[in-house]
Amino acid sequence: MTATGPCHTRAADGRVDVVALGESMVTFLPSSPGRLADVPSFDRAIGGAESNVACTLAAAGHSVRWVSRVGADGFGDHLVEAIGAYGVDTTAVRRDPARPTGIYFRTAGDRATDAHEVAYYRAGSAASAMAVGNTDLDAVRAGRVLHLSGITPMLSDDCLGLVRELTAPRSGRPLVSFDINHRPRVWREADGSSVLLELARGADLVFVGEDEAQEVWELQGADAIRAAFPDPEVLVVKQGERGATVFDKEGVTFVPAPHVDVVAAVGAGDAFAAGFLSATLRGLPVRDRLRHGHLMAAATLTVPGDLAAPPARDHADRLAALDDDAWGTLRLGPGWTQAVDRADEEVRTP
Repeated sequence: MTATGPCHTRAADGRVDVVALGESMVTFLPSSPGRLADVPSFDRAIGGAESNVACTLAAAGHSVRWVSRVGADGFGDHLVEAIGAYGVDTTAVRRDPARPTGIYFRTAGDRATDAHEVAYYRAGSAASAMAVGNTDLDAVRAGRVLHLSGITPMLSDDCLGLVRELTAPRSGRPLVSFDINHRPRVWREADGSSVLLELARGADLVFVGEDEAQEVWELQGADAIRAAFPDPEVLVVKQGERGATVFDKEGVTFVPAPHVDVVAAVGAGDAFAAGFLSATLRGLPVRDRLRHGHLMAAATLTVPGDLAAPPARDHADRLAALDDDAWGTLRLGPGWTQAVDRADEEVRTP
């Protein structure tokens, strides 16, 4: 995604559409295939579930703030500058002179299927020191939506305390969006599954993958997941290439995913969350929220990195409005986000 963030307008009271809180790291991607031991050089990028959502939403025209901590180092400078370049407000990011910015290296491969190597250098990072006492809670709560993930509470006890504070019942709190984002490598304790369940039950909108629910809680199928998560008003169960199901007060809605010529699976879940949140902010019906989630995910699936240029809003709206038959034959490949003149140029039988 080209970091040429659009100009966004905040509400008169200073509120933004979305606040995303969490750690972002400098990512080093291999310049050639092979084991980490063999790769001769790496290209620098940025990575972080919450900042991915923030950047995608900003690129899609929303006002967004990212809240985190980074080191007082060059990598911290790079993260703040790179994320800010998408149009994201970074004024609430704190610099930590005693702790470094987290970094990680990974090989070319599919993170979703674990067919890759990854080496994290995030223990003791600046972001792991986020706590209730050193975070601007007014800035965090100054959004229509507060987006969190299950990664942050696993970084430290202080981070867990912060997320518990943000998901606790509170008068006037923003809509709390929580993506489970199962990352066993960051679990510090055996009861990580119970912590994730506790926090998710305190959220208003929860994203969970059917595969991760099976792995973490041994839940099979969307109905079983809903039974385990009865509290959130909206539960989104992501079901991979089959599609996604929403449980809400209106009932149950399933929307199949379009056919996608996948380049890389990295970042697709974050993009899906961004698409769904964007459509939610716009007050679109549940079916279209799911379709916008699928379309944002498809934009990321058809590029090599974590972030992709989203389709123009009218382009995405036109695709989301297709009838069921046309949606069922939609196939998206590299470059599909570029606007075209006729819908039938985008729709072809797989």
